[in-house]
Amino acid sequence: MISLQDYLKSGQTTLSNLLIENYRRLGLTNDEFILWIQLYKYHEAGNNFPDLAPISANMNCDQKEIYNLLNQLVEKQVITIESEKNLQGIRNDYYDFSAIFTKLEVLQRQQQKKANEKNYEQKVQSLYQMFEKEFGRALSPIEYQRIGQWIEEDEYNLDLIQLALKEAVLNQAYSLNYIDRVLLSWERKNITTGQQVEEEQKRRKRKLLKKEGVKEEKELPNVSLHNWLEED
Repeated sequence: MISLQDYLKSGQTTLSNLLIENYRRLGLTNDEFILWIQLYKYHEAGNNFPDLAPISANMNCDQKEIYNLLNQLVEKQVITIESEKNLQGIRNDYYDFSAIFTKLEVLQRQQQKKANEKNYEQKVQSLYQMFEKEFGRALSPIEYQRIGQWIEEDEYNLDLIQLALKEAVLNQAYSLNYIDRVLLSWERKNITTGQQVEEEQKRRKRKLLKKEGVKEEKELPNVSLHNWLEED
């Protein structure tokens, strides 16, 4: 059994789990990644251009195979071989490992974009289902197309469409034309977020309270009480 002293003396190589989990998605084979780790181990120990012979022995491969794997790492642009002059003017080669981290960052952005697109598609599907639930029936193809136009052509926020549906339900107006008027009214007032809708609803409540001569402290029922078919 290895002693703690020997374990600590051998040093450690720090690798992000993100890299370990995604090296295959970066196009690396198992052998290529093992070689990359071997080279990176020397890099972290301060040896930026190690002899490949001990690495060949560690991986139980002949040096020709190691050279082939190294060439593949360079071709796949996950490692580069650079050179620089030292203080004595002697040019020294070294391995640059930054390329793989740049590729990993790009991969993460792509995966996040796919996740966002999937989440958006689920929210769109949920919106259609919400319409069918509130209307108590399946939507017609024309109604699907109309809602799709709000999303794709008018580029209304999905949450805003959902709130417009709620306004229609509160007024017992189960009509896309009615909802369209709500959305157009909000658009004219530059209302684009749920918070702005809430502020607009409070403004309407205050206006109604004042009109009816009711004290402002008194809460109104949770209904719209607003005719969206008429202009303010």
